[in-house]
Amino acid sequence: MCPKISQPTDWAGGGLLSIVKLEQSEKAGGRMTTSPSPKILLAKPGLVGVGGGADEEATTASMRSRLPPVGSLNLLSDSWDFHLDRFLPFLTDNTDFTVVGVIGPPGVGKSTLLNLIYGFDPTSPGMLPPFSVQSEETRANARHCTTGIEPRISSERFILLDTQPVFSPSVLAEMTRPDGSSTVPLLTAETVSSELAHQVLGIQLGILLASVCHIVLVVSEGAHDPNMWHFMSSVDLLKHGIPDPSSVTLHSHSSNLGSDKDKKDKLHGGEEYMATPIFVHTK
Repeated sequence: MCPKISQPTDWAGGGLLSIVKLEQSEKAGGRMTTSPSPKILLAKPGLVGVGGGADEEATTASMRSRLPPVGSLNLLSDSWDFHLDRFLPFLTDNTDFTVVGVIGPPGVGKSTLLNLIYGFDPTSPGMLPPFSVQSEETRANARHCTTGIEPRISSERFILLDTQPVFSPSVLAEMTRPDGSSTVPLLTAETVSSELAHQVLGIQLGILLASVCHIVLVVSEGAHDPNMWHFMSSVDLLKHGIPDPSSVTLHSHSSNLGSDKDKKDKLHGGEEYMATPIFVHTK
C-alpha cells in the first residue's frame, strides 16, 4: 500500500545549530519574502576543484572513488556526542543540497522510505550502501536497525538523515542499567531514570532534525497515532522556546526579557528556523 502523505501549514520558522547558517532571500521589486531556509556549510575544499562546472563534478567523483570503504558514518556516539570525522571526507563545499530527515516509531518503514529517495546505484563510484532495513530476524527479536543518526548523500543532491526510532522498547532496554538508571548522560551530571532519558533524547533528536533539515518526514503507521502528534507538538513548542546560542542578541534578551511584541518581532524577523514537517502514514 502506498504511503499517505499529509503536510500541515501552520508550522512557524526557527533556527539552531552551528552547521546551519540561515539566509533569507527577498523578492525583487516587491515586499514579500520567502521563508528562511538552512544553508548547509559543507566546508571540505580538498574534494572540489577550482574550475567549477563539469570539471568540479568530475574531480569530486574522482576523489570520492578513492575514499576508503566505511561501514558506518553514524554522527552520534554511544554517549550521544557528535563525531563527524568519518563523514567529512564525503562532503564538498557545494551548498546546493536539500537535507531530509526522518523520525518515527520502530518498524514503520523510515529507512525504506529514505532508500527510495536515496536511489542506490551499485555501479556509481564512491556511493555509500543503502540504509539498513528491518529483517524478519530483527522483527522477531523486537530489535531496532538504526542507532543514532546515519547520513547518506544522494546523486540528486539530497543529504538524508536516518535516525533511531522513538518510543522504541529495544532502545530503552539498551540504555537501562540494572538499577533502572540511564547509561546515556544528560546535560547535568544528575542520574536520571532510563525512561526519562529515553523521552528527553527522543525530543532532542526531533529538535535537531527540525533545526538542520529542510524537510522532516514524520512516519507513522496511521493518521491516528496520538503519540507522534503529541511528540511533534512538543518538538514544535520546545524548538521555539530554546534560544539560539549563536545569536548576538542572546545576552540582551537574558538580561532584559522585553515585551511580547519584541519576542514576536524576533520570531518573524527570520532569526529562527524550523524544518517543514511532512507526515507520512504507511498504512
